[in-house]
Amino acid sequence: MLADDAAWELLRHGHLEVRGRLVEASNATLLCSIEHEGVEAECVYKPVRGERPLWDFPDGTLAGREVASCLLSEATGWGLVPPTLLREGPFGPGMLQLWVDVEEGSELVDLLPPAEVPDGWLPVLHAQDHHGNPVVLAHADHERLQLLAAFDVVINNADRKGGHVLHTPQGRVLGIDHGVSLNTDDKLRTVLWGWLGHALPEEVVERLGDLRARLEGPLAQDLAAHITPKEVHAVTERIDRLLADGAFPAPSGEWPAIPWPPF
Repeated sequence: MLADDAAWELLRHGHLEVRGRLVEASNATLLCSIEHEGVEAECVYKPVRGERPLWDFPDGTLAGREVASCLLSEATGWGLVPPTLLREGPFGPGMLQLWVDVEEGSELVDLLPPAEVPDGWLPVLHAQDHHGNPVVLAHADHERLQLLAAFDVVINNADRKGGHVLHTPQGRVLGIDHGVSLNTDDKLRTVLWGWLGHALPEEVVERLGDLRARLEGPLAQDLAAHITPKEVHAVTERIDRLLADGAFPAPSGEWPAIPWPPF
């Protein structure tokens, strides 16, 4: 994976060439090669014109929500979202995000028979597969995955599937697909409920306090280029509530708590 500085430069100025479409995605999601001054990589390009209309998110806003989520990730210093920006592409303006390779067999979220859940993993849901056999949705008790769970609360992520959690060969944990985030209504829907009720780690408290302060400055203006002022304000309210409670929240009960299927 490219260093972030090089990745940002490449995404901003690189020449895009569409290689194919990721057909499992609900919106138009194109795999592209990108090159600039001898530096090459792969990236994901999601043109705004390919966004599927949703009843609870304004049309044409999903790409901006992905960029806003990346801005918030960068502001925490956690680097939980691959470099992501908005720019012109072959099919008009859209979100561009660096492609991330994952380490085979290093999944941090899984759906497993009860006897196969690794030691130390946190169960989220007990269910049955299509044959009626018991299965457990669980995830690793991993420090950076815990940071991602806190980040999802901040951005009000409505679709944290297991497949949206990437574990790289370098040991980084990254989240992708944040187009249905940052709504003003409580829509948190995630597979990362294993820390429900646990006290927030000191690092989370400190970084969220810093993020809250930064939202009083230029960061709010940067976000307002992609989401509404009301949605920016809702971010500050969620941080305030999270810090006041001092613990990972429980599902609201007003919205399905887990995306299904979870991958």
